[in-house]
Amino acid sequence: MLESERLILNGAHGDALVVNKLNPASAGAPTIVFLPGYRSDRSGGKAIHVEVVCQRQGWGSVRLDYHAHGESPGDFLAGSISRWTNNVLDVIDQVTDGPLILVGSSMGGWIMLRAAIARSARVKALLGLAAAADFTQDLMLPTLSKGEREQLRDQGYIAQPTPYSDEPYLVTQHLLDDGADCLVLPDGIAFEGPVTLVHGLLDADVPLSTAMQTMEALSAADVYLKIIKDAGHRLSRESDLAVVEAELIHLAIRAGFEV
Repeated sequence: MLESERLILNGAHGDALVVNKLNPASAGAPTIVFLPGYRSDRSGGKAIHVEVVCQRQGWGSVRLDYHAHGESPGDFLAGSISRWTNNVLDVIDQVTDGPLILVGSSMGGWIMLRAAIARSARVKALLGLAAAADFTQDLMLPTLSKGEREQLRDQGYIAQPTPYSDEPYLVTQHLLDDGADCLVLPDGIAFEGPVTLVHGLLDADVPLSTAMQTMEALSAADVYLKIIKDAGHRLSRESDLAVVEAELIHLAIRAGFEV
């Protein structure tokens, strides 16, 4: 099996980005671009599994670290949805050719939707994994205490504990302000290709209602919602990865690609 190539990209928007790229076997094959979640990176289990699926199918694969994520340098406190979206657009424009399928995990699902709108001519299908569209506005803001809001105002960020890491999540006022300018659900999502959303019924971070709102906001008619009854937010168990693989292949068929 071919190994993906590690690249360091100097993005058009000014960020240095670390990327792994696997070229498609043929000109007509899609390239699958994996977009990780908040404080996640390109070396996670889902990203690696998607690349393995691409190797088997002869598809291209790209997985990236956003600014200040994983191996990509930068100040995390300067990160934002628009900045990380621009990272993805730089990777699409400078590293890939031909048709694309975007796979977005958690926050990556929000960025996936924004990138699909911005590059609609090339993006043919979308796979959201616990996709967290508009999460800063709908999920973060309502949970902030008065003390946290005051801390955000005074020092610009707060540190919140997370079950996914020993390091706390840093939430900045800049992220919240920028997120309010990047919302996709209120005005609808103009994308006509096939879409699959995979969501765990036990997801304690992104409720199923977010997936339902995303379905309703999409202009596409071909939108599937795959609910895994006993799954949480991470979707990283072997059984979850099997679902991700099956849904990605099904999505490619619906988009007109040979498998």
